[in-house]
Amino acid sequence: MDNRNIDDFQTQVSELLIRHRSVLDVMSKVQETASRINRSLTKAITECGCVEVVAKKQTYDSNKNLEDNKSHLDTHFNGPLCEHCRDVVTAELGKNLFYLTALCNITDIKLEDVLQKESNRLNTLGVFNLS
Repeated sequence: MDNRNIDDFQTQVSELLIRHRSVLDVMSKVQETASRINRSLTKAITECGCVEVVAKKQTYDSNKNLEDNKSHLDTHFNGPLCEHCRDVVTAELGKNLFYLTALCNITDIKLEDVLQKESNRLNTLGVFNLS
């Protein structure tokens, strides 16, 4: 998404947000949509079964550098999402992005600035951004 598309999306959100204009409503919708993302992934795992979680302790060799260890770390997420689950997760991510953008609008913060500052922070900290 280029800068123009980000600005257009933020303007579109501003025009479409009618029912939940209070900052309290938007904050609760951000949290609700994040929960729905978690739920859609959980259903992909437990109901559909197109993906699975295989979790175990991450192996980290203190004798190796961060970059060398990176290839040994696992997401614990195995398999591709089926088309249906991908559509559901994508829709839920989109709703979350909508409300995050609405929160940007309420606080008079440009989404583009958020993305740029985070990108700059990641570029500066590199692998030391262990979050």
